[in-house]
Amino acid sequence: MEYFNYNTDGYEGDGAEDGKSQDGSETLPYIDESPTVSPQLCTPRGPDGEMVSPTPPESLLQGGGIEKGLEMKKLVLSGFLASEEIYINQLEALLLPMRPLKATATTSQPALTVKQVETIFYKIQDIFEIHKEFYDALLPNIRHWDEKVTVGHLFQKLASQLGVYKAFVDNYKVALETAEKCSQANSQFQEISENLKVKGPKDSKDCTSTVTMEALLYKPIDRVTRSTLVLHDLLKHTPKDHPDFPLLQDALRISQNFLSSINEEIDPRRTAVTTPKGEARQLVKDGFLAEVSESSRKLRHVFLFTDLLLCAKMKKTSAGRHQQYECKWYIPLAGLTFQTLEESDSCHSIQVLPEHEIEEMKIKISLLKSEIQKEKKAPKGQNRVERLRKKMNEQESWLLLHSPTIPFRLHNKHGKSYLFLLSSDYERSEWRESIQKLQKKDLQACVLSSVELQVLTSSCFKLRTVHNIPVTSNKDDEETPGLYGFLHVIVHSAKGFEESANLYCTLEVDSYGYFVSKAKTRVFRDTTEPQWNEEFEIELEGSQFLRILCYEKCYDKSMLNKDDNEIVDKIMGKGQVQLDPQTVQSKNWHMDVIEMNGIKVEFSMKFTSRDLSLKRTPSKKQSGVFGVKINVVTKRERSKVPYIVRQCIEEVEKRGIDEVGIYRISGVATDIQALKTAFDTNTKDILVMLSDMDINAIAGTLKLYFRELPEPLLTDRLYPAFMEGISLSDPAAKENCMMHLLRSLPDPNLMTFLTLLEHLKRVAEKEPLNKMSLHNLATVFGPTLLRPSESESTKGLNITSASDIWSHDVMAQVQVLLYYLQHPPISFAELKRNTLYFSTDV
Repeated sequence: MEYFNYNTDGYEGDGAEDGKSQDGSETLPYIDESPTVSPQLCTPRGPDGEMVSPTPPESLLQGGGIEKGLEMKKLVLSGFLASEEIYINQLEALLLPMRPLKATATTSQPALTVKQVETIFYKIQDIFEIHKEFYDALLPNIRHWDEKVTVGHLFQKLASQLGVYKAFVDNYKVALETAEKCSQANSQFQEISENLKVKGPKDSKDCTSTVTMEALLYKPIDRVTRSTLVLHDLLKHTPKDHPDFPLLQDALRISQNFLSSINEEIDPRRTAVTTPKGEARQLVKDGFLAEVSESSRKLRHVFLFTDLLLCAKMKKTSAGRHQQYECKWYIPLAGLTFQTLEESDSCHSIQVLPEHEIEEMKIKISLLKSEIQKEKKAPKGQNRVERLRKKMNEQESWLLLHSPTIPFRLHNKHGKSYLFLLSSDYERSEWRESIQKLQKKDLQACVLSSVELQVLTSSCFKLRTVHNIPVTSNKDDEETPGLYGFLHVIVHSAKGFEESANLYCTLEVDSYGYFVSKAKTRVFRDTTEPQWNEEFEIELEGSQFLRILCYEKCYDKSMLNKDDNEIVDKIMGKGQVQLDPQTVQSKNWHMDVIEMNGIKVEFSMKFTSRDLSLKRTPSKKQSGVFGVKINVVTKRERSKVPYIVRQCIEEVEKRGIDEVGIYRISGVATDIQALKTAFDTNTKDILVMLSDMDINAIAGTLKLYFRELPEPLLTDRLYPAFMEGISLSDPAAKENCMMHLLRSLPDPNLMTFLTLLEHLKRVAEKEPLNKMSLHNLATVFGPTLLRPSESESTKGLNITSASDIWSHDVMAQVQVLLYYLQHPPISFAELKRNTLYFSTDV
């Protein structure tokens, strides 16, 4: 049975195509032309009877750019709203006899049995509620129409509920047959089924019309086609940069897939797109994840349907052929469970690569990007560009596969488990919530035959929403390359919590295709309206998005959930914003709000490019400690190592050495500024301030001190020699050179460096707790302690920007610090006493 007259390449209905009638004139939007309803009833009205006119104004017919587009969009919506009101009245007319028929079914003289009532009126109540909610939400938008009105989310939600229609369609034939049999057997029911009363629109002169039950049961069959046609027209009159556009596109994709599945003939292929309950199996979410399989990582494309989770890999195909998926496994949602507390210990077997390998791969990718940009400008450089792109794709894919470390374990009902590794709590939460939301429905276990599984897997290629692995090399050249530099973010406050809780936020930014946690606010205790007002400075590496996650801190150890033996606090909400270069690169703060599960988090941000952040400003300042030469400070203090360095190290070792991400997680900028001022003015209360301050702020103050030195700790003069020394291959030559370079440092620089070195080694000893290895610490401090002067940075290098300088040198800077961190303890006295075997003019 062909239910819908529909073509996915175009659309047709009532002899009209693409908004034109057969004679080429513009058609008015979607008036229900069934014989039982007169067309003039289709003017939508508000609750008070006020008309919402679908008639185009004169200005629209004469043109008018954006205004014309807006008026056309309103016109399409007005016509659809009118027919929606009629449709709701038709559904209500069907429901009217259903209730008394059901009530009498259990009496001694029933007109119909309970089963017959449920078969004839199957899903009508659900469809009515869906459309009533949609109509009530759409009406005020049409009545108060302007350019800010958005309706895409309403259509997206409507499309997401098409599973109810699938169930109705599958039952439709049986419903008609049952109604026909009941009419023949019971005259009372026959009278009811032939004389159903449909109300006209509000404030209409024609109050009711008489319709048969058979005619009304066909209305839902017809409705999806009409909704799909409207989506086509709305997209035509919605600018691509309007917030509605992607939502309407998504709604159209879901509707088209639904219609295609309905129109397939009844054969094994048909059953592959329906669930055991007869509802439409729809794609809810998909994406690329790293699966740990047979002790190695594999890149998989995972598809979450309304009743099952399917894990697939892309099949290698010969050139010119369509790509296809191969199913690796699937779990029916009815039998899917998550990792439990007892099983979390088994996650220890996850192989994690050393941090320095990840960092080195990032640098290689950055260098490749620079090479590609240069080759694009070179004559006949296109062939080399393609080779470089291919290489970059391989390296980015490797990074995407090996960087995630957060476990996400799933089990099927037979106890078999599957392990994915994700890059952030955000993704894990999204997948878990999406699955749990579907599991709240009355799901039945499903077993797919090999044919059904093959058909479902084949359909994945058409249904997928994430088409490419999220790497730079898959993006068009026109797409934004992301931001490099420092993002300053102030997390102000949050509202919308129903109960008091201990609340904090974390900030994540994307880098090389995955997200990394960069900052964390303090916990605001026992409140519904936390006021953090904390500022952070976050380093960006080609970032395009900022995510904010809001957590409830769990102090009750009996209530803890664990993953990978780590305490996981409850996520209250999460959201993200795109980092628009034009918005954030202005000198002024840009304020914004992220809405998440009814919670609103208010924040501000501004951006400093890497070109500016690399510059060290020469200072003539002699007072204070920040921005003052290190020998001036030590001479004034009569110390070997600046007081600020000694105090920050002491405090971190006292209470921050176990802190996860110490030196990597940003401290609150306002706290750091307060400490900076205190050290600069030699405040007497400095020790009290240090003992009360958040430990990440103290770590951030130490980093800021080294960053603001007029020249790096390891000096401008010695920089080229450090670069040459670290690149030596012979271990003995490298040892002599690297020790000689330390001896060549001024005494205050050397003493401070050795003090910091031993501290960082002690921090790394606690890596099982703080997750900070020697490689991590070298990555954080290397580029701060060792940087080229501006005159040195471009000498002999074909480098055009500060970002390229960074890419070229940062790996070597990290390697220099790592060399000393991995070296046996270095004593100042021994170093000065040793005979110099390796001599060079530095």
